Amino acid sequence: MKSLEYISSDPAIFHGQACVKGTRIPVSVVLAALADGMTEAEILDQYPTLTIGGIRAAAAYGAMLTGEEFLPLPSLAD
Repeated sequence: MKSLEYISSDPAIFHGQACVKGTRIPVSVVLAALADGMTEAEILDQYPTLTIGGIRAAAAYGAMLTGEEFLPLPSLAD
């Protein structure tokens, strides 16, 4: 997946958490912003070192990870 070229992990930055390459912004921060309903433009305003490609790569990375491991969630019907 070419977009993963935008993702890096360095033990010296956030204890090795996946970050958008060239920034100190963890993928989890980008995903949380998207989950909160922020638009790409709002995220770029909040984090000017990000790019559209970095935002989309963070989303792709999150999607890839959720496909690798199944975490059971409690039923909403209970």
